[in-house]
This record gives sequence, C-alpha cells and structure tokens, in this order.
Amino acid sequence: MTISNTPESVVTTSSPHHDSDLNFSVRKRPSAAAVRAVPDSSSMTNTVEAENSGKELADDDVSVRNDRDSAGDGDGDGDGGVESSNNTSNGKDSVEKIGNGENRGPDAAVRFAYRPSVPAHRRVKESPLSSDAIFKQSHAGLFNLCIVVLVAVNGRLIIENLMKYGWLIKPGFWFSSTSLRDWPLLMCCLSLAIFPLAAFVVEKLVQQKYISEPVVVFLHIIIVTAAVLYPVFVILRCDSAVQSGVTLMLCACVVWLKLVSYAHTNYDMRSLAKSVDKGDVLSSSSNIDYPNNINLKSLAYFMVAPTLCYQPCYPRTTCVRKSWAVRQLVKLVIFTGVMGIIIEQYINPIVQNSQHPLKGNLLYAIERVLKLSVPNLYVWLCMFYCFFHLWLNILAELLRFGDREFYKDWWNAKTVEEYWRMWNMPVHKWMVRHIYFPCLRNGIPKGVAVVIAFLVSAIFHELCIAVPCHIFKFWAFIGIMFQVPLVLLTSYLQNKFRNSMVGNMMFWFFFSILGQPMCLLLYYHDVMNRKGKTE
Repeated sequence: MTISNTPESVVTTSSPHHDSDLNFSVRKRPSAAAVRAVPDSSSMTNTVEAENSGKELADDDVSVRNDRDSAGDGDGDGDGGVESSNNTSNGKDSVEKIGNGENRGPDAAVRFAYRPSVPAHRRVKESPLSSDAIFKQSHAGLFNLCIVVLVAVNGRLIIENLMKYGWLIKPGFWFSSTSLRDWPLLMCCLSLAIFPLAAFVVEKLVQQKYISEPVVVFLHIIIVTAAVLYPVFVILRCDSAVQSGVTLMLCACVVWLKLVSYAHTNYDMRSLAKSVDKGDVLSSSSNIDYPNNINLKSLAYFMVAPTLCYQPCYPRTTCVRKSWAVRQLVKLVIFTGVMGIIIEQYINPIVQNSQHPLKGNLLYAIERVLKLSVPNLYVWLCMFYCFFHLWLNILAELLRFGDREFYKDWWNAKTVEEYWRMWNMPVHKWMVRHIYFPCLRNGIPKGVAVVIAFLVSAIFHELCIAVPCHIFKFWAFIGIMFQVPLVLLTSYLQNKFRNSMVGNMMFWFFFSILGQPMCLLLYYHDVMNRKGKTE
C-alpha cells in the first residue's frame, strides 16, 4: 500500500561544529518524495498519529532539538533511530530509506514529538475566561447550560406550585359574566372617536380662516383635556374590573398623544407655509403638504396606524402578507394565554399570601419581592413581545405601514436613559418631537427638558394605574420619577468603569427585579385595603 504526500517526514542533519548534536526538524508536506508505509495495521496507525502530532508542531512553526540517544547511535534498532553521517544527507534519500522499511519514519516522528525535552509551552496565551479573551471565545456551551438550568429550575417551580395550589386556571379567566358589567367602559372607548372629529373640525375652520391661531390653540387644549378626563370620569363612576379600566385608560392616552401630535404638527406646517409665502423659507427646503393634508382619510389612517407622530404621508409597503399576519396572530393568542396562565397560577397566589411591603418584617417583604420577580419578569417580557412585536407588526402589515422600528435592542442598554430611548420607540419619537426639542427651542436647558419628559410620562403612568384601581397613592408616579436619579447613577457608573455590563445589570436589577414587583405589591394591598374599608 502506498500513501503519497505524507504530511511529515523526519530529516536528520549533523552540525559541523557539534558532532554529538542532532538537529531534528519536522517539516510539513515535503514536495520531493512520497513515503512508502509498511502494509500492516500498526504502521497505518503510527502514520496517522505522526500526521496529527506533526501538524501541531508545524502549525506553531517550532524547530525542536534533541540530543542523540546514548544507547543507540544510529544502530537501526526499533527504537526510532535514524542513520546519520558527517556529510550533509540528502532529504530525498533519507525519506526513501525510511520508506524502505529500514527505519519506520512515522513511528520515529511520534517518539520524537513526545520526548520530555520537547517544549510544552510555546506562546503567550490567555485563559478563555480572562477579561482580555472572554469576548473572543465561543460561549455556546455556557448558553446551553443556562437554558438547561432555567428549564430545570422552572420545572421544579411548576411542580411545587401544582403540589401546593393545584390547578388554578378556570374556564373564562380572561372573560367572565362579570365582564358584562363593564359595558359603560366599552361604550366610552368607542365614543373616543368624537375627539379626533372635533380636532378635524377645528383644523378645517382655521384652514378656511374662520378662527385665529389663539382660538385654535385654545380649542385643541380643550379637546385633548376632555379626551383624558372623560374616561377618568366614567371609570371612577363605574365599579369595573381593573383590567377593563387599564385598557380604557391606555386607549385614552393613545388618543391624547395622537391629538397633540396632530394639532402641533398642523400648527408648525401652517407656520412654515406662512414663512414660504413671506419668502423667509424656500418651499423646497421643507416638506409642506398643508392644507392638502387636512382630510378625513389622512386623519383616520393616522388614528389607527401604529405611530403617535402625525405626518401627511408615511412609508408604505407594496402588499399585505396575509399568511404572515395570520402566523403572527396565532403567536399573539398563544403568548397572551401564557401571560394569563402565569398571572393566575403563579402571581396571584404569591400576591395574595403576601403582606404590605412597607409594613411588617423587612426580610419577609424582600423574600416576597424576589419570589414575585421571576413570574413578573416573564409576564413583562411576554407583554412586550405581544404588544410591541406581534400586535404592532400585525397592525402595520394590515395597514401597509412601512416604518416598523417599534423598539430597538433595549435589552443591551448600558444606562437607564438608553433603555427609555430604545424600548418604546413610538413614545420616544413623540417625546423627542413634541416635548424635548420644543423645550430646547424655547431656551429650556437640556437637563430640565429631560425632567419634563419624565414628568409627562410619570403623570400618564399614574393615570393608567391609579384610576382603574380607584386609588391615588402615586406609586407609579414616584417609580417613573425615580428613573431620573437612576439615569444619573448609571451614566456615572458607565463613565467610571467603561464597562457596559455594570449599567446593564443595574438597569435589570432596579427595573425588573426590584421596581415592578414592589409596585405590584403596593397597589395590590392598597386595593385590598380600599375594598375592605368600603365593605
């Protein structure tokens, strides 16, 4: 059997100055000759081993030297010896002599490669988990370990919960006969369409120059204020479920934000149109479609589109992918059910068996918060996926709305400020467009403008939670305003340590592990205390 192009061969040369020294060089892929191996199985095994060992040495480009074996000085016994002479030997002759079976070359290479004098440490190398090399390594195995541990831990929690409480999911846990009592809230939600129509009438009147600009501003303020106070009055007057009240308040807040954008954008477009008429601004330098944009079709599309920022036209896709939209709808139903199961089976028993977190034993309160943090985090992630990814993409697909950047990679946020800029892009774009930059243009400092933006967000968070719960403890307001010092803290840590992991871990801890479970417990016990007093 003949094996050509054997990767390694052993070539011996004698030093002219030191006859007692032999320089053994392991060379990769000689181009001169082919090595003939002895046709037995042991020779084949030795050839493969020599190939592997020779590759390691050749890749490191190391030339290794060894002293001649004192027992056999080229005597040709089976100890891996190779004949040497004072004259420079031809590499081809040496390879042929080894191939003829006088000395087994691959076996000699193996014996030489594992000699004690061969260097075991050849280069400067870092440990795989050291700070300089950790991001150069693949951590797929550790990721798989995290998944296995996550499945095991949650599997144990599921079994423990079932053994302790049994199956708590009841038919119709989302909708029941008591939901029929919330019909006033449904009617209120449908009647919110009155306010966009009122805003359209005001814009038509100012377009025909029947009213002046100060009157337009005053009327729009009345309309947007009524759009929020009307649902608040209905919820407080009705003994409705908390979920129904939260849904109505979210719809009312969306209508308020859209109406503010509609009025503010049209006001700015009128100002630009007047500047063009006066020659102060070139018509080509501004995207002005006023007053052609004042029509019911444009307003209706804006009110149902997955955006909070009004503009006369939006980027549109060419067609509707019906099968894709159906798949997203199926996912929406599945993950909504998962949220309901987690709430009913895990969150409700934990909350009901807890005490007020600000009263009683501190260690017990910490234990309840940490125990609640895991299912609460799952529900929050499912909520984000269902609303910002599935629902908004379904809506955008049906309306052929092109800009679908509803969120960015907020999970990689290095500071709390980055999180608020990336996790809810429709609200962020609205804040930048209608709060932040208008404040800067009016001479308000940047820091104060940021605080004003957080203040507006805190007010609406409090309305969406406190009104449906029929209590005003301002926990949600305090929680949002507490983000301002967290922005400063995480920015300071990011600048000091120059490490994205520090700010990211601070964000996850304060926002998901500590903040949300604490607010949930506070509102639950306040609601229970209010019901106890009323009964």
